[in-house]
Amino acid sequence: MEKDYVGFVKEILKEHKTYFDTGKTKDLSFRMEQLKKLKRAIQAYESRLLDALYKDLRKPAFEAYATEVGYVLDSIGYTLKHFKSWAKVKRVATPIIHLGAQSYIYPEPYGTVLIIAPWNYPFQLLIEPLIGAIAAGNCAVLKPSEYTPHVAQVMESMIKECFDERYIRMVSGEKEMTAALIHGAFDYIFFTGSVPVGKIVMEAAAKNLVPVTLELGGKSPCIVDKEAHIAVAAKRIAWGKFLNAGQTCVAPDYLIVHREIKKIFIPKLIEAIKKFYGDDPAQSQDYCRIVSNKHMERLIGLMDREKIIYGGAYDLEDLYIAPTVMDNVTWDDPIMADEIFGPLLPVLEYEDLDQVIHRINGRPKPLALYVFSENKTVQKEIIRRVSFGGGCINDTLSHVASPYIPFGGVGPSGMGAYHGKSSFDTFSHKKSVMKRTTKFSIPLAFPPYKDKMKLLKKWMK
Repeated sequence: MEKDYVGFVKEILKEHKTYFDTGKTKDLSFRMEQLKKLKRAIQAYESRLLDALYKDLRKPAFEAYATEVGYVLDSIGYTLKHFKSWAKVKRVATPIIHLGAQSYIYPEPYGTVLIIAPWNYPFQLLIEPLIGAIAAGNCAVLKPSEYTPHVAQVMESMIKECFDERYIRMVSGEKEMTAALIHGAFDYIFFTGSVPVGKIVMEAAAKNLVPVTLELGGKSPCIVDKEAHIAVAAKRIAWGKFLNAGQTCVAPDYLIVHREIKKIFIPKLIEAIKKFYGDDPAQSQDYCRIVSNKHMERLIGLMDREKIIYGGAYDLEDLYIAPTVMDNVTWDDPIMADEIFGPLLPVLEYEDLDQVIHRINGRPKPLALYVFSENKTVQKEIIRRVSFGGGCINDTLSHVASPYIPFGGVGPSGMGAYHGKSSFDTFSHKKSVMKRTTKFSIPLAFPPYKDKMKLLKKWMK
């Protein structure tokens, strides 16, 4: 018998609405207890989560803890310290024309939010937005990726053990389930994934006028200026690119290296890769694998054997692709068409910074941008003239790990932001309230207007 996915989603939403209407989730002490409960659960499930991440992506324990489990624990700790101040009603200024009134902003939860996570960081990218949803007082439905079944199974057990399913529930399934969810009458949808699927999510949400946050991707450039610290740049780029075998939405997608230093820089880059993963990365305990055969085939198809100067080896059965560097790449090569999302690093060269900026601005706005240079004028020029979600000067990826700055895309790379207070704000509606005194009224506003225009113009300049 075919499952009624639409009916199933409607039933979940009905249960969640009933639970939300009790007002429980709006209570700050309740929210705090749920965050603490989530933290305890993650700590209890730590070994199972690390094991599942290894099974699905061959993530080494250090990398899995740093970018997934530990990352989320740190985020919960930060949120527990600060969310009460974020949730306070804020009194703001009132225009003088409303003399005798006071204005307030009330942060309030949307209701039931849908959080859809991808496979590349399957734990972090599901639980990190959940932290903001809980802190803001929402109920939540969680949809993990079907590409990482071991992680999904462990998370489902953890969530079921931790929360009342009328409050927070995880729903597994493939395309049919996802389609039913995104067409459901949720109060908010938070989606992390590819640009094509993001468009489908936004179109479905629009039919129910559901607000969305879309954390997407794109081709994130990394510019290496002639005044860069070459050894430092090589090391930090190699780390940022080949972490998680390049399956990171903010990984440097391609390098643009100044012609004067390119011959010095590339050997340093290869040296850094070898230092990280050895002469045969297939034997390294610190190098991840590609998530599926489908993604393997796509990446292999992007390799141009004539341009590979390092790496290029792969093993279909082991889902392994070596860290690979391609030189003499042009802007029109196939590998420059779409986001790579794998351990292939094309290198382009430049001489004129203005032309580079023009080229980048001629493409869809990227999720991240990185520039390596000791020249502050170069740094400022790139930051000022190029629009991108976020990024680093003289580093890669690190901006994502700070709760003090928002993380999100712009244009085709996404909309909305989260992390730290931005997560709370994303999952909160800012309700505006003006409180008027009844002790007096200003007669200016009321008819008959007669000769009031002069006075009105004095007040409203």
